[in-house]
Amino acid sequence: MGAGRACRGGTSARPSSSSSLPNPSAALQPPTETASTSLTDTVNGSHHFRISGYSLLKGMGIGKYMASDTFSVGGYDWAIYFYPDGKSVEDAATYVSLFIALASEGTDVRALFELTLLDQSGKEQHKIHSHFGRTLESGPYTLKYRGSMWGYKRFFKRTALETSDYLKDDCLLVNCSVGVVRSHTEGPKVYTITVPPSNIAQHFGQLLECGKGFDVSFEVDGEIFNAHKLVLAARSPVFRAQLFGPMRDRNIHCIKVEDMEAPVFKVLLHFIYWDSLPDMEEDTGLNAKSVSTLMAQHLLVAADRYALDRLKLQCEVQLCEDVAINTVATTLALAEQHHCFQLKSICLKFAALPENLRAVMQTEGFEYLKFSCPSILSELLQYVARIGENSTLSMYTNDALDGSDANARRVKPRI
Repeated sequence: MGAGRACRGGTSARPSSSSSLPNPSAALQPPTETASTSLTDTVNGSHHFRISGYSLLKGMGIGKYMASDTFSVGGYDWAIYFYPDGKSVEDAATYVSLFIALASEGTDVRALFELTLLDQSGKEQHKIHSHFGRTLESGPYTLKYRGSMWGYKRFFKRTALETSDYLKDDCLLVNCSVGVVRSHTEGPKVYTITVPPSNIAQHFGQLLECGKGFDVSFEVDGEIFNAHKLVLAARSPVFRAQLFGPMRDRNIHCIKVEDMEAPVFKVLLHFIYWDSLPDMEEDTGLNAKSVSTLMAQHLLVAADRYALDRLKLQCEVQLCEDVAINTVATTLALAEQHHCFQLKSICLKFAALPENLRAVMQTEGFEYLKFSCPSILSELLQYVARIGENSTLSMYTNDALDGSDANARRVKPRI
C-alpha cells in the first residue's frame, strides 16, 4: 500500500507522448541544396635558351647534352636539354635532340609543353612542337618523377639544320613554354559581405574642399590656390622635387606659376586630389562643348609639365575625339611638342583630307603650327601625297572595272 501511495504522489518516469513524435514543421522544410565547382587551368611560363658555339658542340658524343639554367613554372623547376649528337645510339648522330625536363621533386606532374626553334632570318618560319592550342586525345603529358622528360629524339636532322635559317652566327635560339595543370574546388560562400568600391579619391577631394591643413599656396595669373605639400608630392614627381628636393627653398610658402591660366591650374588641382576631371560647365559657366577642346589643350600642356601621365592620356583621348577644322592645327602642334604620337597621327590624317586641308590652312592655328613646328609641314605633305596616290589608284581601278572585258582593252587614266 505504501508503494502504491508513493507511485501516485511521485513524478512519472514515462516520457510524454508529445516528445516522442517528430517535429511537424521540420518535416515540411525543403531539403538543403549546396553546390561546388571544380576549376582546372594551367599556370604558364616560358624560358629562352641561347645556344652559342654550335659547331664546337658537335662530336661531344651521343647522349651528351647542354642544359639551360633551371626556371620555375607552377611551383616546379624545369630545364631544357639540347643533344647536339642526338640522344639515341641507333640514330648515329644524324639528328639533334631537344627535351624539356622536370628539374625538381614532383610526382605525376601534368603539364602542357611547347618547344620552338626560332627562325633567325626574320621570316618567322619557326619550327614548333606544341601541346597548346590543340585538342589532346590523351590529355596533358604526365611527368612521373624528377628527371622525367618530354621532347623529341629526332627534333631536326643535323645536315638540314646546319644549312637552315635556324642557325645564325653559329648560334641557335630555343624557346620553351610550360603550362602546369592545376585543379581546385570552390564551395559555396557562407557569408554575404559586400566590399564597397574605393573612395580614397573622395577623401582626398574633401581634404581640398574643407580648407584645413594647407601648407603651401600657388599664385597663378593673380589668383591664389592653397594645397597640401604631401598630396602634391605623392601625385607628381615634379611637385615632389620642387617641394622636397635638394634644391627646394625652405622659406617659400607661396610659389608663383608662370605661363598658365588660373582656370587651368584649378582643374589641374582638382584632378590631383579627386583623380577625375570636374564638371567644366559648372566650373567655367560656359557650355561644356565650347570649352572642352580648349581646356583639354591647356590641360595637356599642364599635365606634361607636372608629369601627370594619366591626365595627359585623358586629354589626348578627348582631343582625338574632338578633332575639328578650327582646332586641329593647334592640337597637332601640341601633339608634336608633347610627344602624343597617336594624337599626332589622328590630326595629320584629318588635316590631309582634300575636303579639310584648304579650310585648315586658313585658320589661325595653322599659322601657329607653321611658326612653332615647321618640320611638321613636311609630314603633312607626305600624308597629302599618300591620299593622292590612293585616290589615283582608285581611279585606275574603277576604269579597269568599267568595261565588259577589262583585259581586252587598254586602261587610260582619267584627265
